[in-house]
Amino acid sequence: MKIISVVGTRPNFIKIAPLINEVKKHPEIKHVLVHTGQHYDREMSKLFFDDLEIPKPDVNLRVGSASDVTQTANIVRESENIILKEKPDLVVVVGDVNSTLAAALTAVKCNIQVAHVEAGLRSFDRAMPEELNRILTDHVSDFLFTTEESANRNLANEGISKSKIFFAGNLMIDSLSSHREKAKKSKILSKLKLEQNNYSVLTLHRPSNVDDKESLKRVISILSGIQQKTKIVFPMHPRTMKNLRNFNLFDKIKNQKNIVLTEPLGYLDFLSLMSNSRFVLTDSGGIQEETTVLGIPCITLRNNTERPVTVEHGTNVLVSTDKAKITEASNKLLKGTNFKAKIPRFWDGKAAKRIVDIIIKDFN
Repeated sequence: MKIISVVGTRPNFIKIAPLINEVKKHPEIKHVLVHTGQHYDREMSKLFFDDLEIPKPDVNLRVGSASDVTQTANIVRESENIILKEKPDLVVVVGDVNSTLAAALTAVKCNIQVAHVEAGLRSFDRAMPEELNRILTDHVSDFLFTTEESANRNLANEGISKSKIFFAGNLMIDSLSSHREKAKKSKILSKLKLEQNNYSVLTLHRPSNVDDKESLKRVISILSGIQQKTKIVFPMHPRTMKNLRNFNLFDKIKNQKNIVLTEPLGYLDFLSLMSNSRFVLTDSGGIQEETTVLGIPCITLRNNTERPVTVEHGTNVLVSTDKAKITEASNKLLKGTNFKAKIPRFWDGKAAKRIVDIIIKDFN
């Protein structure tokens, strides 16, 4: 059988790596890796592919940056040519980005079956572009591989047949498990002059936080108070950097002495940075999962999460961007309060094997 896997962003790379490694164990499967180029930073993409030991993509569509609608349309147009040429039995998409939805729609229109890895997650906030991508992708897919029980319930509630739903586990955690030891060799702490458990990490990229000037100013104001008590390491997403400069806010954050700004980091360096931190502040979905398994407290700067298991069983606390809530949560952690975490079911590093076994069984 022939499988095309489609990736477009750095979180997609993390999720697809263990699946590629598992597929390699099956010579009866021909695998084609398509990179849409949705995240188009060549050096960052190369660094992630090297860190995760992902083979060079067989195809790079190089769609680049654009509005959600234009970018999705561009990926649909470009991926059609590849699907018609390769004639795969199955197209695998991961996550919830524009590449995920565009590749799924293209495959369905070409009468090719689709597997959605990380299906069923819901924030119930349709203002999030990712939420629309999740819902639409799930409703055109033939295999829906879920990471947590809430996703199974969401899909059932939306009328999707149980025969299509497979509770397989979390590929993000497969990657973390297989690279954890390697990340310990990272020199990022010494490079940034950091002491273990004596700093926090910040990531920020959601449109609701960084695309509006007042929202971004509010976040910077909150960080100003926290950095007086602990060093904050901030690997800056290109979208965030662009908006800080456009809104004339970059100097406001650059001049805060206890905030350490860096370029986006590779997978291993960032995994080391998280693993050794006191806590993480983020608006990322994947980081909520990774911190849960690492046992690192996570303060999520959002009103909702599509990964409720990280709150119910993990180390995640939702605070929105309310200054009082964020300050209270960070102060508790700085005083030594910690969260008791339980690893969610099937977050055991074996999700890729479950997924590939199910696909092979179905196609046989």
